Amino acid sequence: MEFETVIGLEIHTQMKTKSKIFCGCSTEFGAPPNTHTCPVCLGLPGSLPVLNRQVVHNAIKLALACGFTINRRNQFARKNYFYPDLPKGYQISQYELPIAEHGRLEIEVDGTKKTIGITRAHMEEDAGKLIHSDTEPESYVDLNRTGTPLLEIVSEPDLRSPEEAVAYLKKLHAIVRYLDISDGNMQEGSFRCDANISLRPKGQEEFGTRTELKNMNSFRNVQLALEYEQRRQRDILLDGGEVIQQTLLWNPDKGVTEPMRGKEEAHDYRYFPDPDLVPVEIDEAWIRQVQDEMPELPDARRQRFMDDMELPGYDATILTASRELADFFEAVLADYNNPKKVSNFIGTELLREYPAERMDACPVAPAQLAALLTMVEKGTISGKIAKTVFAEMLDGGGDPETIVKDKGLIQMSDTGELTALVQEIIEANPAQAQQYRDGKTKVIGFFVGQLMKKTKGKANPQLANELFRKELQ
Repeated sequence: MEFETVIGLEIHTQMKTKSKIFCGCSTEFGAPPNTHTCPVCLGLPGSLPVLNRQVVHNAIKLALACGFTINRRNQFARKNYFYPDLPKGYQISQYELPIAEHGRLEIEVDGTKKTIGITRAHMEEDAGKLIHSDTEPESYVDLNRTGTPLLEIVSEPDLRSPEEAVAYLKKLHAIVRYLDISDGNMQEGSFRCDANISLRPKGQEEFGTRTELKNMNSFRNVQLALEYEQRRQRDILLDGGEVIQQTLLWNPDKGVTEPMRGKEEAHDYRYFPDPDLVPVEIDEAWIRQVQDEMPELPDARRQRFMDDMELPGYDATILTASRELADFFEAVLADYNNPKKVSNFIGTELLREYPAERMDACPVAPAQLAALLTMVEKGTISGKIAKTVFAEMLDGGGDPETIVKDKGLIQMSDTGELTALVQEIIEANPAQAQQYRDGKTKVIGFFVGQLMKKTKGKANPQLANELFRKELQ
């Protein structure tokens, strides 16, 4: 029997705000436990929440970017459940009236494009964090994260493979970072994903029993967890068993999913409108203000790189993977306007050493990379030496011209000096010289290599080729 996989993702992205969603406590990551708290986020009697306007502003940005219908009137609700990291005994979220509904996102997998529906996006507060002791049967509660603003984005069950799920996740991750509404740091929990997955016989319309996967803090872990659960459910169904609806944790050390608890439904949370918060009213002027602030998004920027700069789709996709990298690339072009050469150097040298999402903190400034590539263009240094200089720039920063001068790396382009060395190498290798004269012209690479060895890579390679061909006639 053949099965079809059905996947839906619930993504929680932490909003990039200085204070929490309903109080003035800091959202800064890494503070000592329980130091960013107050009566409101601790749920003390008599404390009242006040909505952070920036959270709504950020939510409108995402709604516009993903084609959502924005509910001009939306409402907060109480989601009731007990857990030690939830001091109020309920989470303030949205249920019947979320801020945005019916969005969409286009993904591409193996050259095939597909539109994924997004059911809703709603604002809510985060819970705290439990820290379990490795040595004692004890757990500690850190409530710093309690009340941190989140946007939960719930996809339709339109994803049909782990690969599609990761493509959707990466696309949404890039968008929230382009919009500058979240830093998207998965290791710090700023961008978290829960996945619902089920299998059904091919051709069947009714969905199978789903499980929910949690504890996946990287794109790789999302794919591995979904692939494992896909295989596990398939084996159960082929053996005639039934999949149990439950919440599972991904264990990255063992590479397996493990049961956490039974899967809850909406009625288990007893949602009702929060009596301490009035409905949120969004007028057209606010939406127009947000629209005016919208940046160029990844798809549009990728298309512009292809149309205006004639870059291949592969290059444009890599360069627009993060806003920081795309900004860096265009800043280099301001001083060295050769898109393909800049793209090649970034793809082969820069990204090998430095992550795209941290490009705004790269020790090599765009103007310095442009200066380095200009030196190659002018023949001051060779492409090989440029890689050596670039490594120095990454390691300690600095101006490429200064590094080249201090280390004596200027390319040898003196015809007379190089001709003498070329003649010396030909005389020392008569067998290879005869091979070239017999028509085996590829042996020219051997001769150029010998010259590079003698000059410690400083010989002008183009001039070297010309001189060897002339002397070998």
